[in-house]
Amino acid sequence: MHRRMIEVSLMALFCLAAVSAFAGDKAEVKGMITARTGETLIVKSGEGSTTVVLTDDTKTKDDKGLFGLDKQHMSNVVLIPGLKVDIDGTSDEQGRVVARTITVDGDDLEAAEMIEAGLHPTAEQVAANVQTLEAHRGQLASHDVQMAAQKEKIEANQQNIAANKQQIEKNIKDIEENTNRFIALSEYDVKGEATVKFNVGKSDISAKDQEALKQLAQTATGITGYIVEVTGYADATGSAAMNTKLSEDRAKAVITCLVQQGSVPIRHIVAPGAMGEYEPMAPNETKAGRAENRRVEVKVLVNKGIAGS
Repeated sequence: MHRRMIEVSLMALFCLAAVSAFAGDKAEVKGMITARTGETLIVKSGEGSTTVVLTDDTKTKDDKGLFGLDKQHMSNVVLIPGLKVDIDGTSDEQGRVVARTITVDGDDLEAAEMIEAGLHPTAEQVAANVQTLEAHRGQLASHDVQMAAQKEKIEANQQNIAANKQQIEKNIKDIEENTNRFIALSEYDVKGEATVKFNVGKSDISAKDQEALKQLAQTATGITGYIVEVTGYADATGSAAMNTKLSEDRAKAVITCLVQQGSVPIRHIVAPGAMGEYEPMAPNETKAGRAENRRVEVKVLVNKGIAGS
């Protein structure tokens, strides 16, 4: 029995020694570093991937010069992914290689550093792109809110358009009535005329134009059977309804001036015409053109039958 126990013990010691001897076998790996995590490297070679362990005793060097006789020792920090290495070491119990010496090529190290340097900006760019996408999502959400608000405004505008349509139809009717009245006045000869200009949105008459109206009134009152035709206009700025009202106010201002300062009896003045933005004298696309269209035209008329008698 005692002899049997001795034999078992000897066999166990033999197996342990065999494992230890195998674990400490010399190992060499040549390949490219594909990953590094803490104190381990993953080196890929033609035979597959091998895990390499770094220790305080691991030396890293760069063989340079003829036959590699000029050796430059380096820090292990140069061991970066993409670098080709030649590793000498021993195998451990887990099948890894414990590195004793790692030889690198200086030119290959420079290339690997360039590759590594390119990886970080790319990662940063990806993060920036993610932030940009999030910002765009926020903008899209904001646009959805704005679109909803715009939809409400459109619906309100449609209601306003319907109301404006009724006003426009009324304005057209008024214009047709004025046009018919002016057609009737075509049977008259023009004995004098003046054009009064106005500022934007105003119906005030300048001192210069007031004087011109007074002179025209003097001409009219010296003619037998005269009438005075007053027609107001506006430029295309603003709504049609507003421009019609503004042209009417301007015509009334001119009539007031003729009556009060020119002593023209009101019975000699035909009902004022308010043409709004219709019949422009110049294009409304230019500032000068709009200035020409903000006007009141005043004409002294005499019936052709009277004028010919």
